[in-house]
Amino acid sequence: MHAAAQAPSANLKQADTDYREGLAALNRGDLPDAEAKFTAVTRLTPTIAQGHSALGAVLLREGRREEGTRELERAVQLKPGDTEAQTSLALVYAQNGQSAKALPLFTSMETAAKTQGRALTTSVLLEYAKALAAAGRLSAALTRMNEAVTREPQNAEMRDELGSLYAQQRDWTHAEREFTDAIRLKDHLAIAHLHLGYVYQAEQNPRAVDEWTRAADLTPTDATLVLMAGKAIAEAGQDDRAAPVLERAVALAPKSTDAKYQYALVLQRVNRVQEAIELLRQVVDAEPKNADALINLGMALSQAHEAKDALPFLQQAIALRPDDVTAHQDLAAAYIQINQIGDAVEQLKAALKSSPDAPQLHYDLGVAYKLEDDAADAIPELEAAEKLNPSGYEPPYALGLLYMQVARYAEAAQQLGISLKLHPENGEGWATLGSVYNKLDRLPDAAAALHEAIRQRPAEADSHLILATVLIKQNQPVEAAQERKVAADLMRAHMNLQRAEVATNSGKSLLASGKLDDAVAQFREALTFDPTYTEAHEELAKALDREGKTAEAASERALAKLHSSLPQ
Repeated sequence: MHAAAQAPSANLKQADTDYREGLAALNRGDLPDAEAKFTAVTRLTPTIAQGHSALGAVLLREGRREEGTRELERAVQLKPGDTEAQTSLALVYAQNGQSAKALPLFTSMETAAKTQGRALTTSVLLEYAKALAAAGRLSAALTRMNEAVTREPQNAEMRDELGSLYAQQRDWTHAEREFTDAIRLKDHLAIAHLHLGYVYQAEQNPRAVDEWTRAADLTPTDATLVLMAGKAIAEAGQDDRAAPVLERAVALAPKSTDAKYQYALVLQRVNRVQEAIELLRQVVDAEPKNADALINLGMALSQAHEAKDALPFLQQAIALRPDDVTAHQDLAAAYIQINQIGDAVEQLKAALKSSPDAPQLHYDLGVAYKLEDDAADAIPELEAAEKLNPSGYEPPYALGLLYMQVARYAEAAQQLGISLKLHPENGEGWATLGSVYNKLDRLPDAAAALHEAIRQRPAEADSHLILATVLIKQNQPVEAAQERKVAADLMRAHMNLQRAEVATNSGKSLLASGKLDDAVAQFREALTFDPTYTEAHEELAKALDREGKTAEAASERALAKLHSSLPQ
């Protein structure tokens, strides 16, 4: 009995010694020794909270979060009133995103603090507010965060946190004030610039992009923030400014498929399609079930006129998402590019099953039928597209062309007129309408339409010829003769341009083969056909340089610049 009674006392004494030595080790930064001492304490006195709390704190500092959390949970279980353990455990839960576990501890700590006439520390208030916000209790979160900011009004980071809470409530005025104050206190705080940009975006303030750009510039090595800024700039429609930011994000995080994907989308839109294709291939290789990446890769390949290569990617996207309208639509476009019109029709029909009221799909299907010379099926689809989108000019234009092909001239004139009223800058459309009016013997209307066509496309001979026919019908032979002469001059000029192009291309081939004299002769012949043909002057200058005739070459380059600067 006596020996048994003495054992706990000895354990307690040793535990006390180990605990003090653990604190000393902790104070000098010797975490392994501190861990060993506090572990000994928990073995000697497993039911005493203090050892578990101290060990948990050390394990957390060593980055062993799971083990540290278990020790703190044990400490709180053994001694619910252990404020230090409660605080540490609440902070761990909050930082792990476990707000449901953190909030009861924060609430208990707050209640105890009020009872004892003291306040929670600012750092605890900050995490408490974040946990409340994560749980959707924004008003309560704002109360705690405002209290924290009141205590430390010069703390830029806390003002940024407060601004973020206001932004979550869509209180843009207060959010803007807090982010602006954060930047005033610490202008190099990149995250505040990023957040202020989002507020400006919500307020439709054009300065949003400037703030995102500033955020990215302030954190040249923070891949996550740079990516967020670049993505925001791109979504604001400023791809030219987004491209260098997203390029930097990819350089900072070369394994990030998200960075590559966002950069690829921008490159695709700014017509740097080959670069986009390379990045999208990398994304698809890393994420073969990423339907969005597959669709965009397929579309990019079609943009690059590599539709045959696009097919398997778009087909895979449809296998993953059978009802994806965009995938069917893009696959149809790829089929049209390689002249598989029947397959394109099937894809567009499949898309319409998912989205029967989409005017663009009806229009695309109508055009596909038109490519098959199937006017009977094309017309109802184009009529549906026009009905669903009365402000669109393309469906009535396509309908007008179809009606003209099947000799329904009155309906053709009506539809072409509708299209041109919606989109008057269509010289070819005015020429077509003039031709239709001519067939309907609506001669004044035909003349007016053809004059507009000529105004928009003065170098096209056909409009002059049709106008000459109309003028003859109107008994204006002199004016008709003038139009025929203009048409003849234009056709002659066009023929001479074609001859100049042929001679220049022949000269380029000869120059590449080292036949210098023959190349010079071809370039000079091209210029006899069209003295204003810029490319012939440029290529002749190259050839003359190789002959050592630098002065004459310079003269040719000057002529090339002169002609290229003149209106065509």
